[in-house]
Amino acid sequence: MNALRPDATLKVTGEFAYSSDLWHDEMLWGVTLRSPHPYARIRSVDIGEALATPGVYAVLTAADVPGRNAVGLEHADQPVLAEGVVRYQGEPVALVAADHPEIAKRAAKKIKVDYEVWEPVTDAEAALRPGATKIHEGGNLVRHLKLRKGSPAPRADVVVTGEYTVGMQDQAFLGPESGLAIPAEDGGVELYVATQWLHVDQKQICQALDLPPERVRLTLAGVGGAFGGREDLSMHVHACLLAQRTGKPIKMVYDREESFFGHVHRHPATMRYEFGARRDGKLVYAKAEIWFDGGAYASSTGAVVGNGGTMGIGPYVVPNVHVDCYGVYTNNPPCGAMRGFGSVQTAFAYEAQMDKLAEVLGMDPVEVRCINAMEQGSEAPTGQLVDSAAPVEELLRRLEAMPLPPPLPDRPDLRQLPGGVGNTTHGEGVRRGVGYAVAYKNVGFSEGFDDYSTARVRLELVGGEPSVTVHTAAAEVGQGLVTVEQQICRTELGVEKVTVHPKDTTVGSGGSTSASRQTYMTGGAVKAACEKVRERVFALAGSPGDGRLEGGKLVSESRGVLASLAELLGDEVIDETVEWRHRPTEEIDPETGQGFAHVQYAFSAHRAVVDVDVELGLVKVIEMACTQDVGKAINPEAVIGQIQGGTAQGLGLAVMEEIQVKDGYIRNPSFTDYLIPTILDMPPMRIEVLEYPDPHAPYGLRGVGEPPTISSGPAVVAAIRAATGLDLTHAPVRPEHIVSVENGG
Repeated sequence: MNALRPDATLKVTGEFAYSSDLWHDEMLWGVTLRSPHPYARIRSVDIGEALATPGVYAVLTAADVPGRNAVGLEHADQPVLAEGVVRYQGEPVALVAADHPEIAKRAAKKIKVDYEVWEPVTDAEAALRPGATKIHEGGNLVRHLKLRKGSPAPRADVVVTGEYTVGMQDQAFLGPESGLAIPAEDGGVELYVATQWLHVDQKQICQALDLPPERVRLTLAGVGGAFGGREDLSMHVHACLLAQRTGKPIKMVYDREESFFGHVHRHPATMRYEFGARRDGKLVYAKAEIWFDGGAYASSTGAVVGNGGTMGIGPYVVPNVHVDCYGVYTNNPPCGAMRGFGSVQTAFAYEAQMDKLAEVLGMDPVEVRCINAMEQGSEAPTGQLVDSAAPVEELLRRLEAMPLPPPLPDRPDLRQLPGGVGNTTHGEGVRRGVGYAVAYKNVGFSEGFDDYSTARVRLELVGGEPSVTVHTAAAEVGQGLVTVEQQICRTELGVEKVTVHPKDTTVGSGGSTSASRQTYMTGGAVKAACEKVRERVFALAGSPGDGRLEGGKLVSESRGVLASLAELLGDEVIDETVEWRHRPTEEIDPETGQGFAHVQYAFSAHRAVVDVDVELGLVKVIEMACTQDVGKAINPEAVIGQIQGGTAQGLGLAVMEEIQVKDGYIRNPSFTDYLIPTILDMPPMRIEVLEYPDPHAPYGLRGVGEPPTISSGPAVVAAIRAATGLDLTHAPVRPEHIVSVENGG
């Protein structure tokens, strides 16, 4: 059933409290001074003039970090404040606390930093060549994943090759990085912050502040979008350092430009592919070389390489696989988690390859995909058996069967045309194209990671009525997790009144709100905790527990209604905490990439219809259609919303979104110059949801959030290729890619 979101009304009326709305009467404002250079040695830092500014309470540098001056998700390789060297434009160098934000900003400009500017390393492939400048002491390689399956020298009737590039995409969440740190009486600190992973934040802050976890307490503040960009720390440690130094609450809020420097982005990628097939379309082998530019620090690059590599040839059965996937340090902006996490980039390449194969063979693009489609029982490139539903062919066939939008009339309304509202065309150069793409994505953490979530469920009488409180540290970032937690409690315990405790670190970790994992993992933990509570309720009633809780009553399958919860509970409080894990995965073999790497796969497919003005290079996406298997739609309306939102981000990467980086410098750190799709850019969508339960998952569900971002972009670019006949190899597709001298424009 559909369930109302408790935050929905507050958000649409503007009453929801986001982290940037936090306030304390005695608070100061914190500001960060950042490096203007991508790569440089810090000769000296002079804070004297800044510290003497009236209204300034503190100015801090690396020397003021009391603990370990290093943080990071997978590797603690990123300084809290730069010490000796800056490795990317925007790296934090110093902090200022003042009684007004403008005073803090002016004081920061008075800090004198003497830099010896070095030549930056900005090409990921070049960074791995012999003689390249080492950005870190251990070299420039973050991770090299090798996949070796089948014959090393396979033969094929038909071979298609291609080189593809994907630009750097920004998560573009609307709520910038922000939070409030409050010094505590025990010498610790309380941090209210918008984040995706409270306990990993806490661990890193503890190391930097040299404090135990019980003295660093985090509470989730209102999150204005995340999409992976809040997995890494931003202002967290900085605000805490200033709060401890000044003894006063510290508020930090980035403006939009600083936000572009203050969080990681999607990895840009360069990919070289070769597919070999029989004349009937059946794939014989796939080879790929993939380079992910991780930027200056590792963040989650290692895991991105794992995903991009292990799923880098698509949801297809291929007997012979040879893949090399690299994650590389450069002096470009740091890159890490973003929705789709490595799979977005490789899907652009492997789906382009499938279209090339179809063209060479004279086959229909859908048909060639169906011939090679994974199904339940298929073997992934890692050798792992797909042991739940994999309806790849059905997703494609259902898409193909959907009606197409009507063709453009002979005399179209200008508003229907690409660029038409600007009266740039009357339709004479407009061509229509249709493109398909299918993709898959792992759910949850992989390759042997100890993935778990913790839930505490409390049942008691409040005002004479049964009431449930559910407490997890799993971050609600707008995806609807709070609603799902309530739904599960109501379903399992038969109690209507369910309160979700504020998300904080006083309960065990819920893991990251990423990898499409929270409904699976935290939903699984809440379900397990509810089951323990239910067992105790039936024990109170002296029943063997052969029934259920429904409508506030204990109902036995064999004896009917046993008692009401209100009568049975009295003053009794039933409280259960569960730490819940999915079935274990394993590390893959470092030489072959073989192993049980992923706990679950989720599949989606898109069809895009576009109109392209081939004379002006303008693109209008006319319609998007999506089919996706979600296992079980816990909240059907939220599922549709996730598919729509994911599709918008994939469409954005296909035609407009790219952080322009030149010689290590970001050239477009604003929403004026970095464009994201608006409501006018999003076309009508047809969505069909399949529900094939996964027997290994709670309620049979699959993660929903990421797959639509992966398959939507390649479908849009495929449609543009179909309209133009061009071999488009870069995402996003820009007007100059369509209209150029080489293309006869």
